[in-house]
Amino acid sequence: MAMPLRQSIRVGTYLFEQKLRKREKFPLIVELEPLFACNLKCEGCGKIQHPAGVLKQRMPVAQAVGAVLESGAPMVSIAGGEPLMHPQIHEIVRQLVAKRKYVFLCTNAMLLRKKMDKFTPSPYFAFAVHIDGLRERHDESVAKEGVFDEAVEAIKEAKRRGFRVTTNSTFFNTDTPQTIVEVLDFLNDDLKVDEMMISPAYAYEKAPDQDHFLGVEQTRELFKKAFSGGNRARWRLNHSPLFLDFLEGKVDFPCTAWAIPNYSLFGWQRPCYLMSDGYVPTYRELIEETDWDKYGRGKDPRCDNCMAHCGYEPTAVLATMGSLKESIRAARESVAGNRS
Repeated sequence: MAMPLRQSIRVGTYLFEQKLRKREKFPLIVELEPLFACNLKCEGCGKIQHPAGVLKQRMPVAQAVGAVLESGAPMVSIAGGEPLMHPQIHEIVRQLVAKRKYVFLCTNAMLLRKKMDKFTPSPYFAFAVHIDGLRERHDESVAKEGVFDEAVEAIKEAKRRGFRVTTNSTFFNTDTPQTIVEVLDFLNDDLKVDEMMISPAYAYEKAPDQDHFLGVEQTRELFKKAFSGGNRARWRLNHSPLFLDFLEGKVDFPCTAWAIPNYSLFGWQRPCYLMSDGYVPTYRELIEETDWDKYGRGKDPRCDNCMAHCGYEPTAVLATMGSLKESIRAARESVAGNRS
């Protein structure tokens, strides 16, 4: 785990404060979606299937910042859609960074070189570029040629200008341990991105392609093989050790979707950004009026094959904080990751 030391201390302090306050449910990171429009049409995405009128909407800056502040979360992941299509996205980022929120701007990087001048490097800010494979595989996943090459050039330029750059890779049942190793080796060793996040694909109900999502056993076998031979320890993965154990099937956890809530043009989404069981206007209503016990594998069939980070990374983080042994392990891996 290669989370910067300052960020690790901030998040650890925040979690300790929640424990002192005896809060059972609290946000770790907010998934903020200030628009649904995108300049790509990925087959595995369920976010661009909204009506044209919805796709034209852009969330006001004050509304976006206000939602994050209302939740109290120390971290924000800005997604969509494609956030760089929002004409005021740089102002949303600027105001959140001014509030010392750790901000990750998720992007396919098609507009990144064009928009980069609007942003300022900061230890509180990172571009999170979507990379699902090497050139042929990535371009196939986003249904457009040339996207991989543009993303690579944008990452290089962002790094040259002093920005933190992370990546987000989603894997499907068309992936093999070798394809995972190839792309993570490239990101880690060649591009030298700061951190990498990985996740098995979730079966969005509205996604055009419904045939290539992973099941639980497929996911465990895939990552167990990909992580072998010392790869897991060598890669700068932005995950807790217990979440990586979870992907390999070494441990199992319940879902804690409430820890990574989603706020979009429609409001706070129930129960998570992967499923839509209605929306509420305030974070408090989301937490207090959602029946969280009815979600998770074995409870809701939509959850049966889900091993996405939004539901299970928070559980792993909380389990880490509750164990001295796991806390020491996470700290050691974080230090090792920052040295690599």
